[in-house]
Amino acid sequence: MLESAEIGHRISKAAYAPEELKLREALLNAQWDLSESKKGPVLLLISGVEAGGRGETANKLTEWMDPRHIHVIAFGPPTGDELVRPPAWRYWRALPPAGRVGIFMNAWYNEALVASLRGKLHPDGLREVLDNIRRHEEMLSDEGVVLLKFWIHLSKQDQKERLEKLESDPRTRWRVTREDWAAWRVYSKSHELWEFVLRESSTGKAPWCVVEGTDERYRNLTVGKILLDAMRGTIEARKPKVRSREAPVVAPSVIDNVRLIRELDLSKTLPDNTYERDLEKFRGKLAMLTRDKRFSGRSLITVFEGVDAAGKGGAIRRVTSALDARQYVTVPIAAPTDEERAHPYLWRFWRRIPPQGGIAIFDRSWYGRVLVERVEAFASVADWLRAYGEINQFEEQLTSGGAIIVKFWLQVSKAEQLRRFRAREKVSFKRFKITHEDWRNRGRWNDYEKAVCDMVDRTSTEIAPWTLVEAEDKNYARVKVLKTIVRRLEDALD
Repeated sequence: MLESAEIGHRISKAAYAPEELKLREALLNAQWDLSESKKGPVLLLISGVEAGGRGETANKLTEWMDPRHIHVIAFGPPTGDELVRPPAWRYWRALPPAGRVGIFMNAWYNEALVASLRGKLHPDGLREVLDNIRRHEEMLSDEGVVLLKFWIHLSKQDQKERLEKLESDPRTRWRVTREDWAAWRVYSKSHELWEFVLRESSTGKAPWCVVEGTDERYRNLTVGKILLDAMRGTIEARKPKVRSREAPVVAPSVIDNVRLIRELDLSKTLPDNTYERDLEKFRGKLAMLTRDKRFSGRSLITVFEGVDAAGKGGAIRRVTSALDARQYVTVPIAAPTDEERAHPYLWRFWRRIPPQGGIAIFDRSWYGRVLVERVEAFASVADWLRAYGEINQFEEQLTSGGAIIVKFWLQVSKAEQLRRFRAREKVSFKRFKITHEDWRNRGRWNDYEKAVCDMVDRTSTEIAPWTLVEAEDKNYARVKVLKTIVRRLEDALD
């Protein structure tokens, strides 16, 4: 892939000047139209050979375009908050919203390349990393992100000449480091690795554009024209049809194994005296485990899902009563805000991932896409079907970063739900808990049963299994929740 970028493309100053003026005007107009359309975003990943001119090209794009709607981030070694969270956290956090242009310098490819060159990532490990990257980029593309991947290339001789030229000029000498010369010395070894990485990670949805970096005028015009075409294509793309919310159509169940829910033994109870004893026992254990020095290198993420009025709030309060308030955060999930809708679906959840030693308690979660969004047809069938794989990948990234994930589905009978609904309506300080949405959801009981069973079947994994909680008796449910968290923590820390 790289030979075509070692030919020696050049553009004269006389030819460049009118081309630059025309391209600059077109980029500004396309950028404005993209902002108005709220489509995209368009995300450029710029990697390449050291001293190839990556930074100069990024700077030129920001010079040509409106800086309010383009954002450049150069990723170096992770620091601070980045070190205590999964590696992907910093990239998700930096994603631009729809209608904007983002430029990521190096990003996720640089980590894999550096680790491979230093012998910290063997070939099988590199293939696994690249497979994860392909899935990540495919998910971003499916969510509307337009990915442009540029590899700025130089031959070994051109790299040497460019380094020497920069070093000989007092005004640019600071830009050449020992690391740049070290990279030049291992050029031949690196070249084979670059070829492999580009070949394995160039896909139909996110292909690599290899650009020769020897001549800055050629490099800048080439990148700028590709960006212009991408923005115009994004603006002109037809908006996908969305089902009417007034007449939702529920897709057929994938698994249709409703026995998973219907055969739960909801008659399980726990006497008050046993409940009080077990409550104190497991809250004490939870408190000790989350203060254990071994937990400082891990994090805890709990997910609470369930039918309306199943007692999620009460169970969460029993958990938080055992925790240090400085250590945890409760994250209630409601309908997405305008800012959240302008980003890929998982963006708002990545933002709330706790650091090592921290705890996040999600009151409803990313599973909304395969539950309420599926049943109410807020998401297309294609969107919620692919969400199962995206969620599993998301949770795999969390656990690889040290997170312990504990997921609960709380279930009550339809009759018990009705009793709790009516009881809430009679108590003034509980009336806010019962809404029109709750009554409407009750009317879709069977549809939700199918969706829940599909969800559990497809996303209950060894690293993040679902725990089904028989919640007819609140005492029993609360103790089961505490006991499950304690046992998962004990297993993880041991």
